[in-house]
Amino acid sequence: MEQGRARDAAWPCAPAHPAHRTRVPDPARSPEQRAAVGSGHGEHSRSEPAGPAVRPVPGGPEPLAAPGAKAVRRHSVRGQILDALRTALVDGDLVPGEVYSGPALGERFGVSATPVREAMQQLAVEGAVEVVPNRGFRVAERSAGELADLAEVRALIEVPVMLRLARTVPAGCWAELRPLADATVSAAAVGDRGRYAESDRAFHGAVLGLSGNQQLVAVADELHRKAQWPLVSAPVTRRADLVADASEHTALLDALIARDLAVVQSLVREHFTGAPG
Repeated sequence: MEQGRARDAAWPCAPAHPAHRTRVPDPARSPEQRAAVGSGHGEHSRSEPAGPAVRPVPGGPEPLAAPGAKAVRRHSVRGQILDALRTALVDGDLVPGEVYSGPALGERFGVSATPVREAMQQLAVEGAVEVVPNRGFRVAERSAGELADLAEVRALIEVPVMLRLARTVPAGCWAELRPLADATVSAAAVGDRGRYAESDRAFHGAVLGLSGNQQLVAVADELHRKAQWPLVSAPVTRRADLVADASEHTALLDALIARDLAVVQSLVREHFTGAPG
């Protein structure tokens, strides 16, 4: 504990993990402006569900070119596809239990099957999908119990750190995170689940980043991402739920700036009992 406090004193406004050093998503951009990656409508096998309306993650790489447009540099394609697939998972466009093939998704993205397969392999490592030999990738099916387990582990990691930071971090450092909290509110207001998921993780990552512990931030971010995957046969997250979750970010930041430790403790504990953030 004393070592942690010493680190906090040495890093009063420590930068967040590199994964969160992205520009704040622009609330003025509509979902239509952040159009789906690739506009083609490729053929699907009868056993494969219709392709997802995949969008790039806001604040990340620019969208991939549609079929017939100038090709994107090869080294950037995999990352763009990975971001787009992660957004599709959060949006529910990739359905738990369904199998998707690399060639079919590649056709819809306007790219070859290779970067799609590479991105899917990364998602398999993360546990979001599983490889189905000779068919493609099946989206993982998760239960409400698994989501509750993730929330419990996240709370065990994040709550003590947030409470410690509430006692040591200057108000000015918390004030610098206001744009990140506002970004979650903006995304929630329009029901943009993909943009909300990214801004939600960015806010939490920035808060934990003030500890200066990059290992902590990386582990927490991985757990957070998994907690955002859809449940089996679960309804899509309602806009009202996103708005309520985003309001907790704003209230938490206000309490941290005011150093109201009682309110901070109440908010951080309650925040992990609900969904989606």
